[in-house]
Amino acid sequence: MGKVILITGASSGIGKDTALNLIKEGHIVYGAARRISKMKDIVEAGGHSIKMDILSNEDIDRAVDQVISEQNRIDVLVNNAGYGLWGAVETISIDEAKRQFDVNIFGLAYLTKKVIPLMRNQKSGKIINMSSMGGKVYTPFGAWYHATKYALEGWSDCLRIELKDFGIDVILIEPGVIKTEFQDVMMDSTVERSIGTPYEKKLKALEKATQEMYARGIGSPPSTVTKLIIKAINSHNPKRRYVGGLFAKPMLFIKKWFGDKMYEKAIMSQIKKATKE
Repeated sequence: MGKVILITGASSGIGKDTALNLIKEGHIVYGAARRISKMKDIVEAGGHSIKMDILSNEDIDRAVDQVISEQNRIDVLVNNAGYGLWGAVETISIDEAKRQFDVNIFGLAYLTKKVIPLMRNQKSGKIINMSSMGGKVYTPFGAWYHATKYALEGWSDCLRIELKDFGIDVILIEPGVIKTEFQDVMMDSTVERSIGTPYEKKLKALEKATQEMYARGIGSPPSTVTKLIIKAINSHNPKRRYVGGLFAKPMLFIKKWFGDKMYEKAIMSQIKKATKE
């Protein structure tokens, strides 16, 4: 029997690819995003689309109420909506940093809190949180983004223990470098913010290196992460974490077994190389 699944951030990238593949598997899928016009293919494939801004409690309340009124349950929540705020800590305003947390943590938390009582009454459910290898490792100019993903890792681990006795699984997905529009949006705003600052040269080099990497087709497709999500949904005893995508496992391995000093040396060598080119 197909599960009732709610996926946020379903208008593009990983969220959309996951929604379309879950529909093919026979599940009842609700894609949620701000850009409802970008989810027409989900509806055409047999799914549902809901307009939801993760920063709007009213949107979240309305979306969950709609799914419950139409299906009377939610079996799986995939918290995929989010974005990356990149730039030097010195150049990013506290208001911008707060918005990063509002989207990546507090909006996600509000939606999850809305769904938990439903799953608890069902005595079953899965909450799948989209983290990142950036929730375990770190990179220059990513302080606020990494802070949200580190927070999500700890928050999810605590929630898992709290909900275990109610038959609810809490699962983290930790992707590496994935080819989505996420990177383009991230770099455009990052370089613009750095103009005229002491960090401009390094950030322009980072933008150039990132563009060249994607021009060469480097990066894993969204389907890499979709497969991990589906594996977690279909498992009777899912793992706490699923890791996949370019660089994810090697980066986590280096930091875990060689320590911060070697990890930072590897990261900075790549930044220096890009700056010289």
